[in-house]
Amino acid sequence: MIEILEKKDYRQITNEMHLEFAAVSANESFARMAVSAFIAPLNPTIEELSDVKTAVSEAVTNAILHGYENRGSVTDRVQMNCTLKNDVLEVEIIDRGVGMADVGRAMEPLYTTRPEWERSGMGFAFMEAFMDDLEVVSEPDQGTLVRMYKKLGLNAWIENEE
Repeated sequence: MIEILEKKDYRQITNEMHLEFAAVSANESFARMAVSAFIAPLNPTIEELSDVKTAVSEAVTNAILHGYENRGSVTDRVQMNCTLKNDVLEVEIIDRGVGMADVGRAMEPLYTTRPEWERSGMGFAFMEAFMDDLEVVSEPDQGTLVRMYKKLGLNAWIENEE
């Protein structure tokens, strides 16, 4: 079974949210908007906001298309957990779909298990490019956990300038 949440030190958490929604394509935009609203208090730059929304979009799309094989069933569920620890965002996208036997291979740019869908195979590459850190845990027939981190807001910008 995939470990979903690590034990957290709740003294350091400044905010968190947990969403669960049907694994249907229409909910990809819902996830993007939800994470945007969640990080708004940190005053992210337009670039940071776009990066996070793109990474979340890719992870949710992967869960729907590959995790649940694009069945479009409202009984298939995607979980999105977001945690803010000071100015660092942690996002988890979790499905209980088919999982992957070889995560390393799946993360290779241009690799796709569904060439007939004319997908680019760049989902994980985009997640890595737009976020500061990416972890993927998956087991066949158990599902997949994608965990991403991004430092946000004015504090991140000031620290990078020093």
